[in-house]
Amino acid sequence: MRIEILSEDRSGGMVIQRLTECIARKYTSDYTCFLRPHRGCGHWPNDPNAKPEPFAAGLLELLPAKLRAYDKVYAGTATIVIVCIDSDDHDPEEMMARLRATCRQYGPGIRTVIGISVEETESWMLADQNAILMAYPDADIQRLKEYEQDSICGTWEVLCDVLMHEQSHRVKRIGYPAIGQYKATWAEKISRYMLPDHNVSPSFRKYATAFEAAVKNTLED
Repeated sequence: MRIEILSEDRSGGMVIQRLTECIARKYTSDYTCFLRPHRGCGHWPNDPNAKPEPFAAGLLELLPAKLRAYDKVYAGTATIVIVCIDSDDHDPEEMMARLRATCRQYGPGIRTVIGISVEETESWMLADQNAILMAYPDADIQRLKEYEQDSICGTWEVLCDVLMHEQSHRVKRIGYPAIGQYKATWAEKISRYMLPDHNVSPSFRKYATAFEAAVKNTLED
């Protein structure tokens, strides 16, 4: 079984890959998993049927072309293509509907699974408190308990508060690309300990259920 993960970036993709592989191992050891990070979410292309613009690098703008390529090479094989994206300030249900339609249209011969984290991938990290405490034993437990799972609240900022304590305000002010490095470090450390069965994020549970079904169907074919 071949698993292809299309993610917005490498740090969020790392979290998704490790959780995905944990789920896959419940059913088989005979798989390969590839992470394909992009430079952010990007935007929907004006013409999904055309070649991507020369400097296109975002997930959404490249998605139709990548699905066409996967369909051409892997249609009818034991391949699962995963599209994982943050909802940010978009409606998750509307985003899910459009992504499903895009996958059906441009990748009709391959199995696809969509994961949408609400509001950001950090929400899936915050959903596994044990993993946070394993990676950061001095994490602010009270701030962690105040977080309402999958709420629209500035999710990465909440994780920053939990992990950085009094340094949190300084980190939030420094801006990108430095913030991106912090987020990558948090993702790398916390994802080492994350387990799908411990994750209480509703958006992650939807993804996990969909991926498990895809794995079962692929192995049965």
